Amino acid sequence: MIDSVIHQKIECVLAAGDALGEGPLWSAREGALYRVDIVGRRVHRFCPSEGAQTSWSLPARPTALAERAAGGLLVAFDCGLAHFDPATGAFTPQIAVEPDRPGNRCNDGRCGPRGRFFIGTMDDGEKASTGGLHRYDPDGALTRLLDGMGIANTLAWSPDGGTFYFADSLTAEIRAFPFDVDDGVLGPGRLFASTAAEGCAPDGSAMDADGCLWNAQWGGARVVRYRPDGRVDRVVRLPVAHPTSCAFGGPRLDVLFVTSAAVGLKAGQRARQPLAGGVFAFEPGVRGLPVPAFADAPAPSLPERS
Repeated sequence: MIDSVIHQKIECVLAAGDALGEGPLWSAREGALYRVDIVGRRVHRFCPSEGAQTSWSLPARPTALAERAAGGLLVAFDCGLAHFDPATGAFTPQIAVEPDRPGNRCNDGRCGPRGRFFIGTMDDGEKASTGGLHRYDPDGALTRLLDGMGIANTLAWSPDGGTFYFADSLTAEIRAFPFDVDDGVLGPGRLFASTAAEGCAPDGSAMDADGCLWNAQWGGARVVRYRPDGRVDRVVRLPVAHPTSCAFGGPRLDVLFVTSAAVGLKAGQRARQPLAGGVFAFEPGVRGLPVPAFADAPAPSLPERS
């Protein structure tokens, strides 16, 4: 049975007006929600308890974020990965991603088990299936895991880490893969869910502690909760057409934050959706799973002076 919820206690916690809000990341150590505006080339930090936001402009389009064990953030951008220090604003590129495919860019990304960072890529023109999936290890190695993707989205793991979920927005499919936690490699994938019949595309996702996948659906004005067997458990309606991703946050990880986009709307649609590009939140009645930090070595402490 599908529990369909229409605007159930959904609050726009920040009328941000992001052109393409994406990559929500809850920082437990800061009690804040980070996100990016890809088109606006900005990283945002929102503190719900204070209702305050801090923003940084970047020299490239940021697409995804991860906290670093060493401090600061790992940022996926147009064509690579960089370190970003919110304290100083320093943006330091680390490695190029797919330099042999200049028509591609990075898209969704997330840290997985063992503190590795996984980054999906896409055709910047959103037409060709030239994207893929890569694993970035703390030692600096970059390994391609999948190829032939259209628009890579949804990087999430089951609570035991044994199943990896990955979406292609171009084909409107979410696929599930066996995942080797120790080696960080995938087994053969299978179809988990499709949104083609609904005329929308699966975008970013978050995993809850019950092993259910929450997926924001571009063009669907909704977030859908899928059971581990792929059946729809719940549909949560939103007042914007293009939700882009979601992340659990709050001190108890019991609030689901949802980012959204204003791009892709015609003038009339934009007028009817004044909150497009905003950040939404609701309490789904379940808790999320904490997202690991990128496991680079923490900065060594200086010895005390005698």
